[in-house]
Amino acid sequence: MQTQSQAKLANIIVEELDLDNVTAADIIPTARLFSLEDGGLGLDSIDALEIALAVNEQFGVEIRMDDDTNEDALKALFYSLESLDAYIKEQS
Repeated sequence: MQTQSQAKLANIIVEELDLDNVTAADIIPTARLFSLEDGGLGLDSIDALEIALAVNEQFGVEIRMDDDTNEDALKALFYSLESLDAYIKEQS
């Protein structure tokens, strides 16, 4: 079950990415965002960029995605709705 902040973030993801056949409530907080396994969304790197822009706009939290950014850190950050929400809370 999503927390209030996760639900807000899930709504942003669904709206920004124009996800077909997925509602914000369908997003399992612990499911992998970039996998189709176990309820994941199967997102790609372009989706990550769009999410990063939306997070910056909505929450004022910058997610750096340039050559200096550690790829493992980005994978951990975008692992799930839960991990992305935790990062936003830490940075706010």
